[in-house]
Amino acid sequence: MLNTESPSTQHTELDLYATLDLVSAFVEDQINAVNAVRSAGADLARAVDAAVPRMLEGGRLIYVGAGTSGRLGVLDSVELYPTFSWPRERAIGLLAGGTQAMFVAVEGAEDDAAQGARDVQGVHVGPNDVVLLLAASGSTPYVLGALQAARSAGSLTVGFANNPNAPVTRQADIGITLDTGSEVISGSTRLKAGTSQKIALNTFSSAVMVRLNKVFGNLMVDLQATNAKLLRRSVALTMRATGCDEALARTTLLACDNHVKVAVVAIQCGADIATARARLAATGDSVRRALDLA
Repeated sequence: MLNTESPSTQHTELDLYATLDLVSAFVEDQINAVNAVRSAGADLARAVDAAVPRMLEGGRLIYVGAGTSGRLGVLDSVELYPTFSWPRERAIGLLAGGTQAMFVAVEGAEDDAAQGARDVQGVHVGPNDVVLLLAASGSTPYVLGALQAARSAGSLTVGFANNPNAPVTRQADIGITLDTGSEVISGSTRLKAGTSQKIALNTFSSAVMVRLNKVFGNLMVDLQATNAKLLRRSVALTMRATGCDEALARTTLLACDNHVKVAVVAIQCGADIATARARLAATGDSVRRALDLA
């Protein structure tokens, strides 16, 4: 029996717990998700280092999964645009059962390996693309079909599974095992198995974006200010990065379409917007290197 399907030996009378003890059991078990991702740190780092050159060549991040795993992949893909200005067309989520499966379970979709292959072929994957294949069991047919199609196209494949020696991690170019063990509710991998996948995806994509100069220090200077909250955040980030006052931050951001990177370079270098943009373009969009040109 797979580790993720094995009954927990720690909570055999879960239904008899007092409510506080019940809540504590679920919360405490989540610690194992963090530990599982920590143990996979070296493999995650390998995946980041392999992905970055492909992204610099125009590649895409393509997430593939079913059920909870697939929804987590879609979530990570969607959040890259507002957080890092990563183009929407370069972060694609493929979910067994299609878009409707985000909201309603599509029974049997995960068992269709041929559809997984067709979905990957449908987005025309190539050698510069990185295909992230997510399956708690590690053997979901939809995901394995997608994996074979991605490998045939020459894409970098990164497999995530919550069971050791799983097909998706064995067959991918880089396998990331998140060995979370049995669940408090036996077999319910939406619990810590899902949490570990969320942490791993956050870690992977955020690290890739740092390497792509989307971050200055620890500030998210390449966000898309698409609402009032993010506009306020852009002002705060500009002030934090430069030490300027709010008035200057707002004036400069307004002049550069609220692009924090450009505002920071313009203020720090005492340059106009066009010069700030040129310095960023000359340094691979790196704020740190653009400031060194001053």
